[in-house]
Amino acid sequence: MPENAVHQFLIEPAERAPETVALVNASTGLETTRQDLLTGAQQAACFLANQGVVAEQRVMMCCYDSSAFLNWFWGAIWIGAVPVPVSTMLTTKDYEFLIKDSRAVGVVFSAGQEQVLAPALEEQPFLKWSQVEDLVNEDICVVQADPFAAVAEDVAFWLYTSGTTGFPKGAMHRHKDMGFCTNAYAKGILGMTEDDVIYSVAKLFFAYGLGNSGYLPAGTGAKVVLNPGRPVPEEIADHVVTHQPTIFFGVPTSYGQLLSADISDETFASVRIAVSAGEPLPAEIHRRFLERFGVEVLDGFGTTELAHVAISNRPGKSVPGSSGTVVDGYEVSLRDENGEEVEDGEPGLLHVKGESVMVGYWNRTDRTREALLGRYLVTGDTYVRNDDGTYSCLGRSDDMLKVGGIWVSPTEVEGCILELEQIAQVAVVGAEDEEGLTKPKAYVVLEEGVGNLDVASLVQSHVRERLAPFKYPRWVESVPELPQTATGKIKRYLLRS
Repeated sequence: MPENAVHQFLIEPAERAPETVALVNASTGLETTRQDLLTGAQQAACFLANQGVVAEQRVMMCCYDSSAFLNWFWGAIWIGAVPVPVSTMLTTKDYEFLIKDSRAVGVVFSAGQEQVLAPALEEQPFLKWSQVEDLVNEDICVVQADPFAAVAEDVAFWLYTSGTTGFPKGAMHRHKDMGFCTNAYAKGILGMTEDDVIYSVAKLFFAYGLGNSGYLPAGTGAKVVLNPGRPVPEEIADHVVTHQPTIFFGVPTSYGQLLSADISDETFASVRIAVSAGEPLPAEIHRRFLERFGVEVLDGFGTTELAHVAISNRPGKSVPGSSGTVVDGYEVSLRDENGEEVEDGEPGLLHVKGESVMVGYWNRTDRTREALLGRYLVTGDTYVRNDDGTYSCLGRSDDMLKVGGIWVSPTEVEGCILELEQIAQVAVVGAEDEEGLTKPKAYVVLEEGVGNLDVASLVQSHVRERLAPFKYPRWVESVPELPQTATGKIKRYLLRS
């Protein structure tokens, strides 16, 4: 049996139902059939082959959610190359690092990304070409060759994550990982079928979004509604009303924004299952969403290193404030600082074992050894197993923040703030907003002699200009000094409390 993932997720669906609509663009209403998707991926594969791309070489993708994203993703996998989707919300400096670190031979990007990407393409030692995504069309040849004869264990794609440090790392996933997640979660937990319509707030460049809108529906026959634009609450509501999805994937921030938006209480009438992941869903948001919209939200836990969700609540049995129970096919172990398993009710570091655990981090041997303990992934999250068998998150075991489902390194934000000559010291920690969601908060010590100053505006505008928008501190507090240990380390736990 062919083991290249394009057979399961692209070729076989097109053979079964070529004229069935696979995707619809929420902005334009343009529909893409399963045959269209197959043809587009073949065109992308042909273009890549003509550029000299060969098996195992990386192709970076900086693309908005559309059929073109999936054309390039599957087209690269078709020839055995490795697509590397990256966030469309980064800075030139970020892209410069990612291109160099991945040794990408090509970069594909959406129109509108040129200004931020162009400087990053210069003086790249491995990069040979760059291409706007929408130039894949019928004028480009259609590949005649069969898909690359990959085996299930071959690396199929990478996704970059900051993980437990602020330094991006490429998590490598195999062809078989997508099929495992589809069977375990989409079919096993959600009961996803060809009758479902999918809408995901999380974008395709996220591990969560790639599953939600990419391979999970492709592997179950479901239709996907893609939003290439920003996830604005009012627009999301309009898309849901127009396209009537049956499964809605969000993150806690989006659920909080939807609750605050002036939208109809009947907006989610078509939705049979709502899912949340990326960061813990506050129990209050769970309660309010169910009360207002009549839809139960299934909170779940997953990481980029796991590809998708490994712990999940079940339909009709969702427990507010918990990530649910372990998805079939995975195993979980909670361990103390000595590596010993803890009793129920005791906090422990979450370890997860399952077929979708990454191969490792690209060129990060030390980080890979820290993250993988035998067949277990050491997630860096502290969890507790409750009396009812569910698992609840108690927070990170390090200082990393997860903001809107995206990792934020306090060190990176602090370094940016310290560029300001008025700031002597700074510490960035997580704080909860009125919805109970984590956002960055900066505590700053001003230089001596600095007079009256709107420190919040100064710091926030500076960070927004230099870092990705989601990283800026939502609150800035000026303090006379930062609490420190005898060795000069900041006592972040005091600031968090």
